[in-house]
Amino acid sequence: MQGDSTVPSSSWKKALSKRWVFPAAYLAAAAIILTLVWVYQDASQKTLKPQGEANVSESVQSSEKPATEGKDGEAVEVTANAQSMIWPVADDVAVSIVKPYFDETNPETHQEAMVQYNDTFTPNLGIDLATADDTMFEVRAALTGKVTRVENHPLNGNVVEITSGDTKTVYQSLNEVRVKEGAEVKQGDSIATAGRSEFEKDLGNHVHFEVYEGGKLVNPVSVLPQK
Repeated sequence: MQGDSTVPSSSWKKALSKRWVFPAAYLAAAAIILTLVWVYQDASQKTLKPQGEANVSESVQSSEKPATEGKDGEAVEVTANAQSMIWPVADDVAVSIVKPYFDETNPETHQEAMVQYNDTFTPNLGIDLATADDTMFEVRAALTGKVTRVENHPLNGNVVEITSGDTKTVYQSLNEVRVKEGAEVKQGDSIATAGRSEFEKDLGNHVHFEVYEGGKLVNPVSVLPQK
């Protein structure tokens, strides 16, 4: 028994006495450690991969969200453009056009569609509405839209501009303006009361109403319902 155990011990001593044994053992151990590290990293990457895919998906959804909101915004503009314009006064208010729009294609109305201020005559760019007894009345939004201008003009009085997609409606000669620039208004909302202006002071209490489509001035009567 002792002889049997002595043989391997002697063999190990002979092996260990050789100089190349320790470097070889070290390299083998290092190779095993590197293999284990590589396997661990590979397993970690495989574990984390689904989370990375989820993050990519979330970022794609986030980038798509503003586009959806843009489409909704476009839908709002389309809705505004699809609305039928209403008169900028309440239905129960008896108003009439006291000065018509200057229509170049209708020479018969040119004289009455001119606005005289001092010694100057200017074509009327809109229509002027007033009551027979010169009373003030509510001025309402002809279309749903956003208030893009509110100002006090020295000649035109208080002015409100509402943008509805490609259409702009302008209200002048106002009193008691009830909206602010940047506000969203719905069709029929009260935005002011009729007032007076220096430019058309002979008309008394009235509202001057202009319509622009695609940046071009149009005759308001051509887009308003028959009244």
